[in-house]
Amino acid sequence: MKLEEALFEARPYVEYYERLESLVKRLWEESVDEKDFLQLLRGEIERAQEPFKTDLRIFLQKFEVL
Repeated sequence: MKLEEALFEARPYVEYYERLESLVKRLWEESVDEKDFLQLLRGEIERAQEPFKTDLRIFLQKFEVL
């Protein structure tokens, strides 16, 4: 699953992995498709504070490459 792969790839680089995992899994469940998921994720990135914002950006980068 692309979501799990991206989490695995991002794990060494993120500071708050458990928080990231929880959030992206919740967004994945709420979204109707991958495009919707990315839109929700980008909205979370806009609202997030550092350093978690960087964790979200790292995950997004890994997700988009897959």
